[in-house]
Amino acid sequence: MSHCVLNQNAVIHGWERARGAFPFAIELLRSGIALIQLPCPEFIVLGGDRPPMTYEEYRDLPDYRHQCQTMLQPIIQQIQAYQAEGHQYLGIIGIHESPNCSISGQRGFLMEEFFAECQQAKIGTNYLEVPTSYSEEDQGDFDEQLQRFLEKGLDNE
Repeated sequence: MSHCVLNQNAVIHGWERARGAFPFAIELLRSGIALIQLPCPEFIVLGGDRPPMTYEEYRDLPDYRHQCQTMLQPIIQQIQAYQAEGHQYLGIIGIHESPNCSISGQRGFLMEEFFAECQQAKIGTNYLEVPTSYSEEDQGDFDEQLQRFLEKGLDNE
């Protein structure tokens, strides 16, 4: 799961859409679904007081792609270890239009590397994106999308 889904403190100041975690993440935990939180390369590399940046601006940062690859290694190892113990991996939840965590359209840097690592490790790539309109106050039809995502993940196991 993208880092900011569980920790809105990592997003650009003033762009928070919830206090703490998104409500759906709290509900997933309450229902017994364990979550693996991806690192936030934006926060780790540039800090909390960073300016908004585009995909192209992240592309121009020296070694940024390599830093994303390095951050993902323990995550891929965790997924493989959980699968080896018989746990189900349901998929990845990203953030639509994020320069790092977008999955559809222009895939973000972190997700480009995540999906490449998953392909190499033969890990399924069921995914869901939190829409840009999602907030603590207005969740739209996201609950229905989440249910379809969970059902698809369970069907693939």
